[in-house]
Amino acid sequence: MAHKDVYLTPEGLAKLQEELEYLRTVRRHEVAEVLQRAKEMGGTVNNAEYEDAKNLQAFVEGRVLTLEGMIQNAVLISSEEAHPPFVTLGSKVTVRPQGGKEQHYIIVGSAEASPGDGKISNESPVGRSLLGRRVGDEIAVMVPAGPVVMTIVAIE
Repeated sequence: MAHKDVYLTPEGLAKLQEELEYLRTVRRHEVAEVLQRAKEMGGTVNNAEYEDAKNLQAFVEGRVLTLEGMIQNAVLISSEEAHPPFVTLGSKVTVRPQGGKEQHYIIVGSAEASPGDGKISNESPVGRSLLGRRVGDEIAVMVPAGPVVMTIVAIE
């Protein structure tokens, strides 16, 4: 399987490591107990609770493998590495859509993206359009609501 870089801030990496530790130390044991109880209640044949517990176990183990891969392929980004006047990973960017009010974004890797918190992925249409641009540049982006033209107001 080809490895894909996962761009993360130190905070994003810490969250993934916390989740992985929780899954390994707490959640695995909880699932094992549920599995054991279901097995004791009715064996393993035609037992819906046992099947549900096995599915939960598969989900937890899949998430552990996903997190391990993400952490192994993590490439740390930080605001100190952002080099204004150009937008790079880790940059805090202020844009003004035509006829709208200013919006603030932090450019992060896709694993850490949270648009509601102002963290947009470098792979998203807006993130991709902002990378490499400077203050004063206008970008046109196709978003689900249609084309939007934005001007970069500030880069931190």
